[in-house]
Amino acid sequence: MKIFQRLLVAPAALGLLSPLSASATEVNLNEISNYSDVESIELSNSFDDNSSNQTQLLAGGEGLVDSYDSDSFDGGFSETTTATFSANFYAGIFYDDDGGNDRDDNLTTGYDFGIALNTSFTGSDSLDIAIDAGNADAPGIVEFDGDTTTNEALTVDEITYTFPLGDKATIMVGDNADASSLFTTACVYGGPSNTLDACGNVNANVDNGGVMAGAAYDFGNGLTAAVGWAGDENDVANEEATDAYGINFAYTGDSYGVSVTYGSTEDGAPVNDNMEVDTFVAVNAYYTPESGGLPSISVGYEAGEDGSVVGNNDGLSNFFVGLTFDEVGSGEFGLAMGTRVNTVEDTDAQYMYEAYYSYPINDGMTITPLVFAQDVSTANTDDNTGVMVRTSFSF
Repeated sequence: MKIFQRLLVAPAALGLLSPLSASATEVNLNEISNYSDVESIELSNSFDDNSSNQTQLLAGGEGLVDSYDSDSFDGGFSETTTATFSANFYAGIFYDDDGGNDRDDNLTTGYDFGIALNTSFTGSDSLDIAIDAGNADAPGIVEFDGDTTTNEALTVDEITYTFPLGDKATIMVGDNADASSLFTTACVYGGPSNTLDACGNVNANVDNGGVMAGAAYDFGNGLTAAVGWAGDENDVANEEATDAYGINFAYTGDSYGVSVTYGSTEDGAPVNDNMEVDTFVAVNAYYTPESGGLPSISVGYEAGEDGSVVGNNDGLSNFFVGLTFDEVGSGEFGLAMGTRVNTVEDTDAQYMYEAYYSYPINDGMTITPLVFAQDVSTANTDDNTGVMVRTSFSF
């Protein structure tokens, strides 16, 4: 089947899934009572046969689980607890061209599913939990960076707690979250690819995950600053651990913004009691014209050093530029190019070029086709081309 025939087949097949979409974007667990006239169902406490306590599973109102005769716990959900749900279906063809007739052009499909839970205890804090599942790591669709979990089981992907400190400072702590969780990168390009979505801020925007702590400060008038740290949960902040640190400054105006980010990441196990440390600085900026019809432009450049403790400390760099047309028909159109991997000093850069169009079918469903080409200059390595479609549902 020709590639363009497959392009027509993929969205059509995914369109069969549209009955799964829903128009609501947020669900308040305390509003479940609006959908049932059942006041309560009493169930015997199956955890203690000798107990006279009973568990009530409510159909709404005060929560999913009500009191079980406890003076200190009412079993109800907070009135500010919300859950949002999302699902993505992927289809794509990935060409691995070695200049001959050997092409990997199989049509690949996959999915992911996510649950985002949010609770506020004071009205100004936020406890956030992300739960994911999926199988979106196949070559034909991996550029969309979908979630993949072992045995496609629901897994707690990230948990963070954010709270204010005074009027201008914000503190965040969490697990499996990035050190840069509170950073602001001056980029308005919204491309869906995993390679170019960092806008050139690839390494300085430290994303090593693990246990994290960060703080941000709002100076007012669009000026902000943030710091962050993340490391190994089993070996926190010592010589054997792999830690990452970063600091970020950003200014955001009405039509433009600029940010500077510094990141330092320990890479690998110590060698002769010395830890390899990679350091990077990234500068990003964007401009959005006030007149309609013109695209916004986002640019980014990053430079740093591979702090190898054996061999040479090679200089590394990344580059990015992207254009976003906000109103093309009913959707958004974008074009971008940038380095697909770190450019090592005194070597040729390897670029990626992409185009996407994201358009909403309704309030809960969006389709995003993506076409990209990767210029691979390394000897005996194939150039790559991909055509992919993502259908996103929110409910």
